[in-house]
Amino acid sequence: MYRRATQERDSGIESILDYLMEKRGFDFSGYHPAMLERRIGHRMITAHCSNYHDYLAYVKDSTSEMDQLLDAITINVSRFFRDTLTFEVLAERILPFIVHEKIRLGDRSLRIWSAGCAMGEEPYSVAILIHELLCREELVLDVHIFATDIDARVLKDALRAVYPVSSVDHIKYRLLIKYFTQEGGSFRLVPEIRQLVTFSLYDMLDTKHCVPPESIFGNFDLVFCRNLLIYFNPKYQQTIFAKLHHALARNGYLILGEAEAPTLKYQRYFSRVLDFSPIYRKR
Repeated sequence: MYRRATQERDSGIESILDYLMEKRGFDFSGYHPAMLERRIGHRMITAHCSNYHDYLAYVKDSTSEMDQLLDAITINVSRFFRDTLTFEVLAERILPFIVHEKIRLGDRSLRIWSAGCAMGEEPYSVAILIHELLCREELVLDVHIFATDIDARVLKDALRAVYPVSSVDHIKYRLLIKYFTQEGGSFRLVPEIRQLVTFSLYDMLDTKHCVPPESIFGNFDLVFCRNLLIYFNPKYQQTIFAKLHHALARNGYLILGEAEAPTLKYQRYFSRVLDFSPIYRKR
């Protein structure tokens, strides 16, 4: 009985994933099964569906439910300067070191990739830190920040760069009034920062491109891939780490989420910069 129920559950989830792949091009086959079951189950409760078959029929009849389901699976939740300690280390240690090395070597190009950028809070946070650093030290660099996500809808929001209070409540007041204009209950990022970031659609499991096509080539000085790996099974984590390693320049930095670390195969290719922060450097 238990085995049959498990088979029905797996078959039901697979049918839903196949439909999402067919209609929207999202491939969630590499995601952890328990996570998919939990998030699809939450939407089933909300939709008052008692089984996967009925829920799939509901999704087919409702465009809005498909969007709700995709949001539930991808969890596009972020805020500016999320994980304060990581951004403090970036501002005080990592970015100054990278920039001064660039100047010393006569390399005027700074390349950064934010993978799984959601509504843009992460890449824009980095852009603000870089802008502050360059202005403070009166330096000039060609800054190229590429931000990618699997969800085209959140990328549209990222381009608008208008955020609720909950997204900016970790920003220092000095930076808030300098880089944002208030519009009612929302905050719009100034064009000077927005123009530093290029947004594009990109799947981290894309087998045709090792780096976002818009970036032309990798050679990134800094790559953010935070709170994304935890959604994938070990096989696909290996695939993603191979891509991240390839994308980084020699001695480039990789920023992961607090609960993430290089896979066993790739541990020898990265060294941890600090014991208390998930920042790694390519060996």
